Parts: sequence; structure tokens; C-alpha cells
Amino acid sequence: MGPSASGKTKLAIEVAKELSGEIMSVDSRQIYKELDIGSAKPTIEEREGIPHHLMDIVDVNQEYTVADFCDNAKEKIKEIVERGKTPILAGGTGLYFRVLLQDFDLPRVAPNQELRDKLEKLSSEELYNQLLELDYDIAQKIHFNNKVKIIRALEVCKTLGIPMSKAQKKKESEYDVLWFGLNSGNRDFLYNRINKRVDIMLEQGLLKEASDLFNKYGENKILLGTIGYQELYPLFKGVTEFETAIDLLKQNTRRYAKRQISWFNANKDIQWFDIQACNVLDMRNIIVSKYKKM
Repeated sequence: MGPSASGKTKLAIEVAKELSGEIMSVDSRQIYKELDIGSAKPTIEEREGIPHHLMDIVDVNQEYTVADFCDNAKEKIKEIVERGKTPILAGGTGLYFRVLLQDFDLPRVAPNQELRDKLEKLSSEELYNQLLELDYDIAQKIHFNNKVKIIRALEVCKTLGIPMSKAQKKKESEYDVLWFGLNSGNRDFLYNRINKRVDIMLEQGLLKEASDLFNKYGENKILLGTIGYQELYPLFKGVTEFETAIDLLKQNTRRYAKRQISWFNANKDIQWFDIQACNVLDMRNIIVSKYKKM
């Protein structure tokens, strides 16, 4: 695990080669079909023949929850193990890791479309203020502009009649896990990698991908809630300039990386690698050695 642009995919592939592994994406956007360049989904060539799971499994306009991910992931882990392979989970969505592999259990609340439609009419600020009143603890963990997550949290609170944080239960972890994280003690080094990756995405055709998606799905809540697409929509609407949109995309990605690091730092079981000081093969060798001693 680790922040955006830290090299998780490449390292996971190298480890998989050594441990007869299969990789499972732990990314809340790579699950969606068609969100390829903007979600940094590895290409077929980049996967180097290693099976990858939980990518391209739902449509952009399809409902998909953390609970859905947890169910799908458990099934995939079971399948991988039954094939005699090693499950290697790689990604940057901290909540997915926590619910699946740690002691955290989310309340199962079915979507309430009528309530969601009502909440959708409110601004992000109004929604966030509601959440602050209903569940201050959860509100502190959600970005005030993330309408999708705020609405889901409000849905849980209003449906159960108690704060979402009170409904969350502890559980025993089902798995023995080795945790490894990628980061850099030099924040500028990481931020430069992020900026460079955005430039590469643009070279790969991010603008066309995003334009095609907005033309196909319109003001889709997943697109408008996803870094890499949401910043480009005003550009397509003619209300912002190219340079402004790209600067915002890079800025939002850097801010997201900072939030990812904060989330992962709460997990004291993670062994961290400094990506400026360690190369991929050295990190791979350490991981493989520790795995074989389990």
C-alpha cells in the first residue's frame, strides 16, 4: 500500500513473479470499467502475464459499496489460495484494506435511492454540515467536497438512527497478513513523481478518455467524484483553461496522497520502504524473505 505514484503496481508484479502470486487491486476506482488512464490501471503489457483481479468489474453508473468490495475480495482470495497461489493485494484505498484485512466491520445498509435523490440536491457544504451534526467522528475522516462518501455516511446514519461510527463493529481478522508500505521521507520527491505521472497520463490520452466518458455518461457522480476526471469537466464545459485544470488535477492528487499517508500511518503493522532510498528489487527481496519465514 502507499500513496499515489509510489510504485505499488510495479513492486507487486515483481513480488508475484517470485511467489507464484496473483494480484488483487485494492482501489476504489480501478474497479470501474473504462476508467483506465485516470485510475492508473496497469495495461495488459505492464501486468507482465501476472493475473490481476477486481479491475473492470462494474460499470461507471453502477452502485458499488465497500461491502461489495469486501465480499468480492474474500471470494477472490479463496479462489487464489485454492489454486495454490499467493494473494498479493496492492492499492491505495485505505478503507478497503481496513475492512477486508483488519478488525473493522461496516454496517450493512441497503441503498435508499429516495433519500439519496433528496441529498443530491444539497450542496457539499450543506451535506457536510449535516454530517458534522449527525456523526462528527466520521465527518473528520471524509473530505468536505466528497459528496458520494458524505451522502453514504448520511444514509447510514439516517437509516440506522445512530451515528455511523457507533454502528461500526470490531471483528477478528480472517487472515494472516504481511503489511508493506511505499512512501518517501522527501515529500517533494513524491510530489514530483505525482506531477510527472499526471503528465504521462496526458500523453497517454487522458483528455480523450475523460471527454468520451463525460459524453457517454454526462454528469456522472463517479466521474465527478474521481480525481483525474472531475478536474477536467469544467475544461470540457468551457469554464476553465487547460493549464488551470491540469494544475488543479496535480494539486488534488498531491492532497489525496497526503490523506492516504495519514490513513496508512494509523496501521502500526506496516513496514515502510523509502522509495527514494530503495530500489524495486531490494524491496522485493525483503518482502519475499519475510513471506518465506511466515
